[in-house]
Amino acid sequence: MEKVKLEIVGLSYSQTQSGAYALVLAESGGKRRLPIIIGGFEAQAIAIELEKMTPTRPLTHDLFKSFATSFDIEVKEVVIYNLVEGIFFSKLICEKDGVITEIDARTSDAIAIGVRFNCPVYTFESILSSAGILLDEGTVDSELGDFGDTEDTEDAEVEVKPEEASVEELESQLATAIENEDYELASKLRDLINKKTS
Repeated sequence: MEKVKLEIVGLSYSQTQSGAYALVLAESGGKRRLPIIIGGFEAQAIAIELEKMTPTRPLTHDLFKSFATSFDIEVKEVVIYNLVEGIFFSKLICEKDGVITEIDARTSDAIAIGVRFNCPVYTFESILSSAGILLDEGTVDSELGDFGDTEDTEDAEVEVKPEEASVEELESQLATAIENEDYELASKLRDLINKKTS
């Protein structure tokens, strides 16, 4: 299976889950986005590295990097290799003395470590086609903002009633959620559409 390269384009505070964040990955050279809900600690670890901030004491992911570097282990890439019931599965591809080892990890941890090694993130076309969200022509990545909170979209929040909504209504709500940059809601709507159409 051919891998698809992803890039981090946004990290926004969850509108519905306290302490959660939506990490938005973009298809390199494409228009699809892959939103992943992650915890606050992992979001902070990713944001700190992306913003080149230095914490007063090393975070867990910094410790992992120091440990790996001390033993000449290099993280070569992060691969999001599976999606089961809305949960993404990832692995770190590591190399030491020419020997490749794959280490299973939560996606949030894998990406927090990956950014510290400046390594690429990949997924497979099957995952991107089932879980990805296609951006409209007018939407620009810079509209996602920096790695802090997004604008307040409470007024534009879409109420989802999965048992009553048709696929067409869900797709309309999905378009609205993307327009409002509510990637967490978009992720949930995408999963509902997939369930109804499968």
